[in-house]
Amino acid sequence: MIQGPFSSPSNSPRLPVAALLLLAAVFLLTGVIDHDPWKTEDAIHIGIAHGFATGSNWLFPHIAGEPWPHTAPLYHWVAALLGKIFGGLLDFHNAARLASTLFGALFLFALAGAARALHGADAGRAAPLLAIGTLGLLAPLHEAQPAVAGLACAALAYWGGGLILQGPAHGAPPLHAAPRHGAILLGLGLGLSFPAHGLVGLLMAGAVLPAPILRRDWKSLALALLVALPLIAVWPLLLSSQAPELWAQWLQWWQNELAEATLARRAPDSRHIELLIWATWPVLPITAWSLWLYRRQLSTLAIPLLGMLLALLWFLSGSIRTQAAIPLLLPLILLAAAGVDRLRRGAANAFDWFAMTTFSVFAALIWLGASAQALGWPPKIANNFEKLAPGHAVQYSAFALVFAVVITLAWLLAWRLRRASWRPTLHWAAGTTLLWALAATLLMSWIDHGKSYRAVALALRAALPQQVDCIERAGLGAAQRASLDYFIGIRTTPPMRAGQCEWRLAVGSKDQANPAGWVERWQGNRPSDRKERWFLYQRQKAE
Repeated sequence: MIQGPFSSPSNSPRLPVAALLLLAAVFLLTGVIDHDPWKTEDAIHIGIAHGFATGSNWLFPHIAGEPWPHTAPLYHWVAALLGKIFGGLLDFHNAARLASTLFGALFLFALAGAARALHGADAGRAAPLLAIGTLGLLAPLHEAQPAVAGLACAALAYWGGGLILQGPAHGAPPLHAAPRHGAILLGLGLGLSFPAHGLVGLLMAGAVLPAPILRRDWKSLALALLVALPLIAVWPLLLSSQAPELWAQWLQWWQNELAEATLARRAPDSRHIELLIWATWPVLPITAWSLWLYRRQLSTLAIPLLGMLLALLWFLSGSIRTQAAIPLLLPLILLAAAGVDRLRRGAANAFDWFAMTTFSVFAALIWLGASAQALGWPPKIANNFEKLAPGHAVQYSAFALVFAVVITLAWLLAWRLRRASWRPTLHWAAGTTLLWALAATLLMSWIDHGKSYRAVALALRAALPQQVDCIERAGLGAAQRASLDYFIGIRTTPPMRAGQCEWRLAVGSKDQANPAGWVERWQGNRPSDRKERWFLYQRQKAE
């Protein structure tokens, strides 16, 4: 734990744990159920979990019956089990998405433990608030996303590393209390990180391995490895023995990923920086403040600093995707937690004012949008909603309206919170929760109408005969294939294996010309996407 002139932030009262738990529960549970699988990541990973639940090989992820080596299976195992357990109460996709809530809760809990072990009790309360308010975590924590499982396991590893760095209590034997518990947590986090998030998970959790080395605590290191190595090895051993061709395919894909993830092959550009700033807001500037604050004590930040550097190298050398920035968020939050309660008064007041003003304005806009949808006022905004989602009609339940009103009133009451070192952080986390909760209750059906493939899949099913043996595909992405399989049970065939399929399904622009030898039988699109057109063709019969 950090010791030094900054180790005691202020004499302000601590944030009540009950308030933190309530905020975290509202944030994690709101908007997870009651909507279809969404384009893109949500549909893909629900499709994989559905495959597990309906008889696919449980050792390897598949999409619509075809191997998908781009992910590890732990998240999907949990999602499939939740889908089967709660299938009588919820639709499969809603029940499966609860895996994100489960892993998200574990992530926040372990994150609090890691920050407390590394920086003290105040940081342990600040870290979950920072995570809730981080923009790059908003979507992953509410969609089917295996990276959340990787975050949870890596947070366990950081918690264990923090306990090891604390060392044994005075007069205790070398392997006692905190180091022993820390070694077990480090081993669990490191071991589960591989089936949770593959090599990226190992990168995230492996940054903590120097913790016992820094203390020269070889017994803790040995215990951690003793716990971790069997957990890392069990899935590869089972897969390589039961389905060696799938294991070889998984290894080949990751070898290609590692080959591309080098600065020599892919130099970072301005889009990396733009995504980095957006995904890490507001923890990135707070992290910079923490590093300046502890500039003469950087050794006390060594573990999260190493994790940040490794994740930053991985992000800058990879493809420009929001998911690529997720591994960077955990060490950044831990670094920011060290100094967020010690912001200078002017900076803290500006942060607080910006949070309260910005989130209040956006909350008012969401209410205005809800009024436009339900009442047709203001008419200009109502027309814009209709253009973006033609044919959508909104109906608000009494529960949704009451919940939206209650959470808005709670936000207004938050303006009256007494000054404390944690108030700006709480206001930011509460504001993020407010906007997400209002969007999930007042705008969810409108968003779902545009992001779900259900309507286009059902229209396709109606255009096809009852029995279809083979449909050749062209331009269909993983999310589209997963949605077709999930909604209507249709699996398409790659062109090189299609042979003489009677039907052909293509996705392209609206100006797409009929391919030679095929006759168009149907075309459609999602209501909110006029560029992505679906075309169904039937092979012309020879005369």
